[in-house]
Amino acid sequence: MLLLAATLLARHALVPFIPRAQAADAASTAKKPETVDIGIIKNSDIKVVQRRLYSKEHTLELGLAIGALPWDTFTFAPKLQLTGTSFLSETLGLEAHVGGGYGLETTTYKYLAGADYGVAVEAYRYLADAQVGVHYSPIYAKMNFGNKIVHNDWYGLACGGATLEQSVLPAADIAIAPTLGLGIGTQIWLGKTLALRTELRDDLMLEHRKQSNTEGFKQNAGIIVGIGTFSGGKK
Repeated sequence: MLLLAATLLARHALVPFIPRAQAADAASTAKKPETVDIGIIKNSDIKVVQRRLYSKEHTLELGLAIGALPWDTFTFAPKLQLTGTSFLSETLGLEAHVGGGYGLETTTYKYLAGADYGVAVEAYRYLADAQVGVHYSPIYAKMNFGNKIVHNDWYGLACGGATLEQSVLPAADIAIAPTLGLGIGTQIWLGKTLALRTELRDDLMLEHRKQSNTEGFKQNAGIIVGIGTFSGGKK
């Protein structure tokens, strides 16, 4: 009888602890994090994705820019340029531009043509050009200026067309030169439909010079700064 009483008493004393132990086991199981093995991550697998605030896809950009061709030895030409770019995607566009200006004789040309030397240099001045080509902008970036975040992209250009030039000599012969234009630039967004464009470009030309009856290679390297407005695109 004593043994039976002791057994019943022990069971009665342990009953309150059994639910507590079961609850503790359940809580431990619930809190245990689930792990997934994804293998080894390479640096090439990691990409930074940033939100593109200003979209160019399916937009039309119309631009007006001023610039100069300052690096020719014998002429310096201020330039005005009109640009139109149709963007097929965020990075790829088809671009066309027409430009016009007037090449002025540099001090070097005037010095050589002066009384001391009297050398008639067969130089040609820039008058106009028209080109079409591809606009490729693979880089979209953000920059901090104080408390302001500036959005911009970087692009490259490859164009083809023709350049109209005129001889600086009194005969003022006209030359129309086939042209390959290469350039790099950046667009800084000023708003949803407005951007500031700065561009460096180099136009490579094969030019016929009438006075000497020769074919000559020439470069028109220049810089332009202008404003572009965007229409269409995502609503």
